[in-house]
Amino acid sequence: MAKAKVKQRKDSKGRVLQKGESQRKLDGMYIYTYVNPYGKRCYVYSKDLFTLREKEQELIKAQMDGLDYYVGGHATINMTFDRYMSTKHNLRETTRSNYLYMFNRFIRADFGNKFLTEVKYTDVKLFYYHLLNEKDIAINTLDTIHTVLHPIFDMAVRDDIIRKNPTDGVLAEIKRNSGKNKGIRHALTIEQQQAFMDTIRTFPEYYHWYPLFATLLGTGMRIGECTGLTWNDVDFKRRCISVNHAATYYTRNGVAGFAISRPKTEAGIRQIPMMDAVYNALKNEYDRQKKDGFCTYELDGVSGFIFSNKLGLLHNPHCVNLAIKRIYEAHNAREIIDAKREHREPVIIPHFSCHVLRHTFCSRLCESDMNVKVIQEIMGHKNVETTLDIYTEVNYNKKKDSLEELASKMQFF
Repeated sequence: MAKAKVKQRKDSKGRVLQKGESQRKLDGMYIYTYVNPYGKRCYVYSKDLFTLREKEQELIKAQMDGLDYYVGGHATINMTFDRYMSTKHNLRETTRSNYLYMFNRFIRADFGNKFLTEVKYTDVKLFYYHLLNEKDIAINTLDTIHTVLHPIFDMAVRDDIIRKNPTDGVLAEIKRNSGKNKGIRHALTIEQQQAFMDTIRTFPEYYHWYPLFATLLGTGMRIGECTGLTWNDVDFKRRCISVNHAATYYTRNGVAGFAISRPKTEAGIRQIPMMDAVYNALKNEYDRQKKDGFCTYELDGVSGFIFSNKLGLLHNPHCVNLAIKRIYEAHNAREIIDAKREHREPVIIPHFSCHVLRHTFCSRLCESDMNVKVIQEIMGHKNVETTLDIYTEVNYNKKKDSLEELASKMQFF
């Protein structure tokens, strides 16, 4: 069977245009389109084809020079990062923006100028301590910086430019020794989570938040997964929720906005059974919206969102955290007075963010002695180690409480 001929693109003079070349019909301007190391589409313009191709050759030579530097071991961390980002074609736009922001803010101007092959373990360690102690960044921020820096050196190891990744183990050592492990999130106790939900139920000004927080606390969904939830994702007959996307809140070039994104890993796509409290909260919310009107906001082709603010837009995580703060402060103020009048210890809710509700849900599952693999699937953890870390912490506390209770009942010594 004869192959179909590929139609060649030509300019107005009948000359064949190469890949990436085009000619604008309006004014005859020639354009060469390419993607830079940051993954951004760029354009080169010229009034004639000959000059355009000279510019193309200059770009190709610059790329080859960069390759020679890299292969020859003369590349800086900055050059290697740019090379790494140029290979990440399927990276989500919000993730790409975050990587570029973190690298440009904390690495490029100083540490990024070091030659890749000369960086040692202690160099990375000193740099991380510099960020912690001199720049006063949080350990969670350092974690993100490490997430950006580590794969750059990993790529160089795979390309046989360096033998070992100098960032391996640095962050773990710093977390052990620095005393700055501020990133640990502690779950709410059963009394605290009940007090939080009771406050939402009993304070008229907070009751409209009940469906959202009941869903967060009763499913363990990430905040973006929950705020991006649509009625099509809820199956009342099967009593389950399908998690297949998230509403990601981002800031780019000073402009904030939302985007619909797929979960980072296949593990994030999952089905979560609805317990009675979640089922009832969502069913009541559906009946209310059926009477008062559904959310008409549309984002990236997705509509029918369950949760929206008074403007009919999605809740951003910052506003959700502010609502949490107002709710637990209202509870604590009332609880202190009530406890004093009733001569008992008050149940004080500590400061926490919306992600702690996910951690709390996971902790309750672990306390129920549910199978770890089942918990991993419900939570959407990519690695079972993440689940096991929480499981181990929870069960250690259970053992400790059991031993203390046993000691109070029996005479051991």
